[in-house]
Amino acid sequence: MPAPTTRSPHPLMPGPDPAVDPPRHATAGVVPSPPQVTTAGAAARCAGGTLLSPWARLVLLLALLAAAATTLVLVEPQQILAEGMPRVPGGAAVVLFALAYGVCTAALVPRPVLNLAAGALFGAQFGLAAAVAGTVTGAGIAFGLGRLLGQDALRPLLRARWLVAADRQLSRHGFRSMLAVRLFPGVPFAAANYCAAVSRMGWVPFLTATGLGCVPNTAAYVIAGSRAATPASPAFLTAAGFIAVTGIAGAAVAWCKRGRLHRG
Repeated sequence: MPAPTTRSPHPLMPGPDPAVDPPRHATAGVVPSPPQVTTAGAAARCAGGTLLSPWARLVLLLALLAAAATTLVLVEPQQILAEGMPRVPGGAAVVLFALAYGVCTAALVPRPVLNLAAGALFGAQFGLAAAVAGTVTGAGIAFGLGRLLGQDALRPLLRARWLVAADRQLSRHGFRSMLAVRLFPGVPFAAANYCAAVSRMGWVPFLTATGLGCVPNTAAYVIAGSRAATPASPAFLTAAGFIAVTGIAGAAVAWCKRGRLHRG
């Protein structure tokens, strides 16, 4: 029996050409192969995911802090107290000092030393302006680094009850919480910066509260530094007394909080 011939659906239209249009049974059941993934591309994506992982960024943050601290130990910026700032005309010296202040505080240099240096170099008024500007700058640097490199890795670790409560307080009441932290002299500056970065606090309340809350304690150190040559002057004695009283009060409150945490 002869094989049936394929007819064109229309007399003016040619039928399918087997050389161009293969029969349906030739391609039935054939699944197109997926695009081939090169070994180099897979390795690049794997390396990129590893470098951008939360823990890799946290390690990078710790490495940056360690490198900055090591550099500052070798450079010894406290020599500014003895040798003074480089000769820079006008208010540029204040701006330069504020920028250096910010970098140093982000690298964990104690602020009291820098505040004393600000007072000794620029006097009470300009020294206070430079120290407050440097404080806000350093807090912003630390907050940005902590938010970019440490938040994703550290937030899942907030499981303890007091950590969850602190994170909730900072996230919901950012301005007033950070203002209280800055006014309280017992809280380390760097620790407050990175704890705030891990929370969901915004940039504006963090920087605003930092700028306002740091003024009293910073002013005391700056005035003491500006009057260090006359330690018997009323200004120096008042500033030193303020520093001593707030330090003792901060230690007492920290001790009481420690006892409550142990009982809880």
